[in-house]
Amino acid sequence: MKEREIIENYKLEDQVGFLLRRVMQRHNNIFSERIKSKLTTTQYAALVKLYEIGECSQNQLGRHTAMDAATIKGVVERLSKKGLVQTSVDQTDSRRLLVSLSEKGREMTQELIPLGKEITDETLRPITQANRNKLIDLLQKLK
Repeated sequence: MKEREIIENYKLEDQVGFLLRRVMQRHNNIFSERIKSKLTTTQYAALVKLYEIGECSQNQLGRHTAMDAATIKGVVERLSKKGLVQTSVDQTDSRRLLVSLSEKGREMTQELIPLGKEITDETLRPITQANRNKLIDLLQKLK
């Protein structure tokens, strides 16, 4: 295939990875504007999941939030420094670190969850509710 034919059959702007990255950039901008507490999206995810399931091991939290071991370790350390989570050694397995919300973290998460819904609504605003539902369904199938 000649160079011109190759590029005519491939448009970057139509590729799923490019489109997902652009949508994620838009979503992250909306998130940053709405979440004034200087949390990252990964920190937010960890707080919300801990609020939902309660105390769990750091590794479990990573699995629940789709973060690898190194990433969740850094997230937990930063949240701990902010006083939003507390950690303790599991009494039945000293190798396991347990993570739970502090009172400050619980109160902050209660305030942030409604903002999370607003962020999702704003991200999806350009499409109809029916298409939002289809998009979520399709994304669930792709993960």
